[in-house]
Amino acid sequence: MNECYEHTLDANFNKALTLCSESYTKEQLLCFLKDGNLPEKQFAALEINSIDSQEEADILMSNLTGCDGKIREAVAFKLGELLKSNPQLFLKYPKIFADATIDINANICREIIDVLKILKNYEDFAKSYLSYIKTFINKAIETLDSFNFRDKKYTINKQLFKIYWCLEGLNIFAEYINEDDLFSILDRCSQIQEYTIREKVALVLKNNAKSDKLLDLKSKLKLDENYYVKNV
Repeated sequence: MNECYEHTLDANFNKALTLCSESYTKEQLLCFLKDGNLPEKQFAALEINSIDSQEEADILMSNLTGCDGKIREAVAFKLGELLKSNPQLFLKYPKIFADATIDINANICREIIDVLKILKNYEDFAKSYLSYIKTFINKAIETLDSFNFRDKKYTINKQLFKIYWCLEGLNIFAEYINEDDLFSILDRCSQIQEYTIREKVALVLKNNAKSDKLLDLKSKLKLDENYYVKNV
């Protein structure tokens, strides 16, 4: 192991021990979240118990994307608890939530999907969030279509990962999507060979198929060769 890495790891561990042995006010925790180092931000995200103003929400949400994975995961983990009391303070962040939906860390994606369910009834937020999700899905599909058999499996799986979690987000807010747009996305995703993607398509259809073409697609997936897809 690299000596510099070992030194950093030890320093972070010792800092975490020090933090856990002290008590801090909410103002101090917010300062950690705003200007602290990695262990301070991670600790503060886990320790803070309420978000009561837009400024506080801004500070917290600035740590959900674009920073170290340990910080992002701590924020995602705590968000569900913090958001329930004042969900209206979090309606200005559809882009951040969309980016977090396709975080490279699946634990973060999973936490964010649970958080988004709390915001299901906020139509303006939902429509804005979905505009990003639809873009992510379409770009991922375009990228997959441009691949050939020489491309590494990791490269392909990265796009499938994005589509999988985008469909999870889509499922929450599908009632706010134009049916033609919904059909276009689901029809294309239903043709992807990876069965977990088709399984998610079937889940969205199970909860949201109302038009004839969506019901037809739902019936088609009931005949899928994969057990998990046809038995959603």
